[in-house]
Amino acid sequence: MDFVQSLRQKAAALNKTIVLPEGEDERMLRAAGRIRDESLAQVVVLGNLTELNQRLAELGIETEGISIIDPVLSTYRTDFSRTYHELRQAKGMTEDEAARVMQDPLFFGAMLVRQGMADGMVAGAVNATGNVLRAGFQIVGTAPGTAIVSSCFVMVRPDWTFGTDGMIVFGDCAVNPQPTAEQLAEIAVDTATTARVLCGFEPKVAMLSYSTMGSGAGPDVDKVVAALEMARAKAPDLQIDGPLQLDAALVPAIGEKKAPDSPVAGGANVLIFPDLDAGNIGYKLVQRLAGAAAVGPVLQGMAKGVNDLSRGCSVDDIVNVAAITALQSA
Repeated sequence: MDFVQSLRQKAAALNKTIVLPEGEDERMLRAAGRIRDESLAQVVVLGNLTELNQRLAELGIETEGISIIDPVLSTYRTDFSRTYHELRQAKGMTEDEAARVMQDPLFFGAMLVRQGMADGMVAGAVNATGNVLRAGFQIVGTAPGTAIVSSCFVMVRPDWTFGTDGMIVFGDCAVNPQPTAEQLAEIAVDTATTARVLCGFEPKVAMLSYSTMGSGAGPDVDKVVAALEMARAKAPDLQIDGPLQLDAALVPAIGEKKAPDSPVAGGANVLIFPDLDAGNIGYKLVQRLAGAAAVGPVLQGMAKGVNDLSRGCSVDDIVNVAAITALQSA
């Protein structure tokens, strides 16, 4: 069984409820049909009831088993507006503003998650990452003890000799442009946890840099060195090392030559990029040039499952992230 099939099978066993707030997008509707057909989760789509029923019929998607809620007309909206006002009144939010915001499917969907009416939310096919994160931060919030929300991708190619079982986890590739050393340490620990939960392997984490063990110097290298020390303090049992160049992290012969005493070099299955430029470019290079599947992005650090999609996502991407969100909620 490949990684994606395994994800979907695990999600189906949980019978969670996932909300898709971007009902105006055809990909979301097709994904809702797939999620329902494969029994991956109970699915809730947000939008105008008449318009969505008509669009589903035009696409040949049966409506049975797909719940549709209109945030504008929902009987939940009054209670949701009151709760949102209580959460944000210290920031100057008025009752009228809260009522208006609760007409926005992103914020309404996040409130469904907060109130336990859904286990997770998947969005981003239409909305920018900042909008998805804003709804998540303001309503769902971060997990206890978490200072930063970050992301990772599971890169999958079955014939790889790199990583573990054809999988390597990349973080952070979607959220934090210039993480501090403290933030980079948390990204490393959180990505290792995600790798363990989703992929089922014991993480070996490489903190990537243009330098391997002091071969180069500069502020960017110093940041990675400091982050490594902090990550080790946060997770003393985690196999993590750095700074490592990419080839030293992945290729056994090069790892042995450049970092012979490292427990990670040459066998890393989790790669932590020093900034968003490197992470975003890196995952897309591997996806497009190596033909690897990029499963994600997976958001880490939220109190409950809220995940953001690329606006170029496919129906398969949405279905896979819905399965991941179900697993995170467990």
